[in-house]
Amino acid sequence: MAAFCKWSSLVLAALPLNALAADQWIVATDLWGNTSYQTLTLDVQGQRVTGALAGDAITGTLREEHLQFTAKGSDGQLYHYDGRMDGSRMQGRSDEPDTNNRNARAAHDFSAWRVPARPDNAPRLHDFTPTDYSNTFSADRAPALVIWPGDSVQTKTLDSGGVDENGITRALFGNPQVGPFFVAGAEPGDTLAITLTSLKLNRDYADSLDGIVGRLKTPRIATETSALGKPVRWQLDRTRGMARPQGASGALKNFEIPVKPMLGGLAVAPGFGYPPFSTGDTSDFGGNMDFNAVVQGNTVYLEVQQPGALLYLGDGHALQGDGETTQWALETSLDVVVKVELIKKQSIATPRVESPTQIMTLGQAGSSDDALRLATSGMLQWLRQSYGLDISQATQVLGVAVQYNVVNLAGRSVGVAAKIDKSVLKGLPVAAEKAGD
Repeated sequence: MAAFCKWSSLVLAALPLNALAADQWIVATDLWGNTSYQTLTLDVQGQRVTGALAGDAITGTLREEHLQFTAKGSDGQLYHYDGRMDGSRMQGRSDEPDTNNRNARAAHDFSAWRVPARPDNAPRLHDFTPTDYSNTFSADRAPALVIWPGDSVQTKTLDSGGVDENGITRALFGNPQVGPFFVAGAEPGDTLAITLTSLKLNRDYADSLDGIVGRLKTPRIATETSALGKPVRWQLDRTRGMARPQGASGALKNFEIPVKPMLGGLAVAPGFGYPPFSTGDTSDFGGNMDFNAVVQGNTVYLEVQQPGALLYLGDGHALQGDGETTQWALETSLDVVVKVELIKKQSIATPRVESPTQIMTLGQAGSSDDALRLATSGMLQWLRQSYGLDISQATQVLGVAVQYNVVNLAGRSVGVAAKIDKSVLKGLPVAAEKAGD
């Protein structure tokens, strides 16, 4: 119940009950200590209530603040809810089939909050200043902001150590994230499209390390680098867009390289049954992907796994080579603008990235072999979903056009990207639901 109260106070203002016309609520049911989130749509005509709970039709009644309804699941089982509304809040009890015995019933507490109505249909730019940060990708964290498809968010990120643009520690180290942002209308099985409209450096330094990650060490290199892993500060010339090791001497005295700001972290909340993940981890929900194609102008696609998607972002990098081979990239804070759109009823197997010239799929797993398989599977799915190819045709295109890059070697997972240039796909038909259209 405490989690429900926190959500309500942060994101909602009380609304009159007579505003209940095709309202949307997020229902949180306590299943033996595990919270299941579902979207409830209510259409109230007098005292009669219809709508849907997680896509299943409901019927019921609303008398003053007392709401009772029944949902019929796809398996024919009935789910009864009895709750009391208080403006934008609701609490009550459910009577549901036992998860192990179809002939038994179980009672559970539930709470709910009302998703605010969209102010108008025009896309909005939300200027969001974070006041706290998350060190997990979690469905249980209160939404920091409610947005709608087509809206943009302008905000700031910390570096991986929790330091802001003024050099002040604002959060615990470990890639603290901004968010989550609740995307109204997003449901499990949809796909969220996040366009990185702007990524800008907002300070004049970044922190990194010398050394090399364990996955790349031969016995000889392991011996030679045993004393490394020391901090290296980089000077960022924001006017020229260049980075150089601060105080470098010898062969590195005149070394400098163009910056390419990117987000190391971008994720939606993991689905029901999964615990909160560390902001150092990755999976099909995104996470600490550390993919250096997550840059300004590109669009990242993530499969929605919870109502509202619950979008997190953070871990700004001024620059990173493939693999993040020194364990840290050029870690810094960023000014960020992202635009969020929704592709309804399209499910994707792996995170995707689209640039003006390429389509890319990301495989993240405990081994490079498994990461390769996931990236390849994701690319085959994209070719079939969006370009009208069957599996035979998709493998033929893959065989002549795919490129593979190592994305991340620094975390617990290995990341591998499969890429195809759009120029070789020009002769293919484009399906109606192509991601990014």
